[in-house]
Amino acid sequence: MNRPLPAVGALLWREVIRFLRDRNRVFGALLQPIIFWALFGSGLRASFHPPVPGGSVPYEEYFFPGVVVMVLLFTAIFSTVSLIEDRREGFLQSVLVAPVPRSMVVLGKVLGGTVLAMAQGLVILALAPLAGIRLVPAVLGESCLILTPLSFGLTALSFCVAWRMESTQGFHAVMTVFLMPLWLLSGAPFPSLGAPAWLRALIALNPVTYGLAAFRRALYPAGAPIVEGLPSIGVSILVTLLFCAVTFGVALGLAVRPGPGTPA
Repeated sequence: MNRPLPAVGALLWREVIRFLRDRNRVFGALLQPIIFWALFGSGLRASFHPPVPGGSVPYEEYFFPGVVVMVLLFTAIFSTVSLIEDRREGFLQSVLVAPVPRSMVVLGKVLGGTVLAMAQGLVILALAPLAGIRLVPAVLGESCLILTPLSFGLTALSFCVAWRMESTQGFHAVMTVFLMPLWLLSGAPFPSLGAPAWLRALIALNPVTYGLAAFRRALYPAGAPIVEGLPSIGVSILVTLLFCAVTFGVALGLAVRPGPGTPA
């Protein structure tokens, strides 16, 4: 790997191949969110009607965009946990001493996770009609433009966490107390409308909130009651892009410093 771009492509393709060869991972990655959506949607249908201006929507419909974002987050987590395995097996050390800028190594790993997240997210998004959401080519195109930077930012954030971890157990512990709340406090399982003031403040400070808001706006026409009260599309896209830039910048900063078991 003596040229940057082929190195990025090789690392990206390696992530894809590792995923496709692990059939249990493929099966779990696709089935888990579908079960999650079906069980929670059915269980909360009668007791929880998300409030929106002018009425309410079925919980399965409201919850569906959050499930797609959950797929992106879970894929980011599981794709970057390979950093810890690569370090333990010696692969990461061999990559870092190769004549390739570390920025390209980070880019290859993050892009690999982004591609996997988008592929799985689009599979789940294809089920949108089952949730009562009309899916047309224009909606699909807008959704891809929004979900791609969100996937990139989440993968870069997970990279930052995994880079400093020495064990997968520690990584999953941090994921439980840090990464999962990003999804829970994004307006995915429940809307901020009607929540306590302190909870609404946390949701407003969460960058994932804006990626999900932009995604919801892509799924519904302008002026639809379900998107009223959400951040505007301009603000949402701007915050999402800033989230990408900051998390990737932090990942680059961490990569140029030696981590646990990695060469200087």
